[in-house]
Amino acid sequence: MRDASDAMLVVSIGRYRQEALAEAYRRHAGAVFALSRRLLVDRNLAEEVVQEVFLRLWHRPEKFDPDRGSLRSFLLAQTHGRSVDILRSEVSRRQREERDARATAEADYDIEHAVVDMAVADEVRDAMSILPAGERAAIELAYFGGHTYREVAALLDEPEGTVKSRIRSGLRRLRTVLVETGVGAQ
Repeated sequence: MRDASDAMLVVSIGRYRQEALAEAYRRHAGAVFALSRRLLVDRNLAEEVVQEVFLRLWHRPEKFDPDRGSLRSFLLAQTHGRSVDILRSEVSRRQREERDARATAEADYDIEHAVVDMAVADEVRDAMSILPAGERAAIELAYFGGHTYREVAALLDEPEGTVKSRIRSGLRRLRTVLVETGVGAQ
């Protein structure tokens, strides 16, 4: 078989002569592997492509037409096509996995944080209810209403110093209650 031409090897492969396939493999597997490895980078994927290309030759030797080119060019064209298919598939798979992971992470994040936020809001609401009316009103206007100390003082028609004192003392009480319930930072 070493002296046979590539065309003769393919004819012998068509007659299921394993030694003909072995000789074709000996002659061309290095080039097939090199091209696949260059395209795919991954050694294992490149080895799979080599196996597939020679398996295709074994199963469908009639696909090779010696009038259209050499066996090596035929095998390299098969290698290129299969390698590109794998690349596209791998890129598509990675993008799909990343998209799914992001969606899952975002969904988990939103649900988890929404539950925590609702629990914290309930604790803060309960803690606010135990504050004296003046402190509660000043904190609600400043922190939940987004007003400055000066604006809160004007809205409550009280001196600015009084409003600041009520907010400070109310926040201290809130912190104490929230720390006791495990919600606030220590």
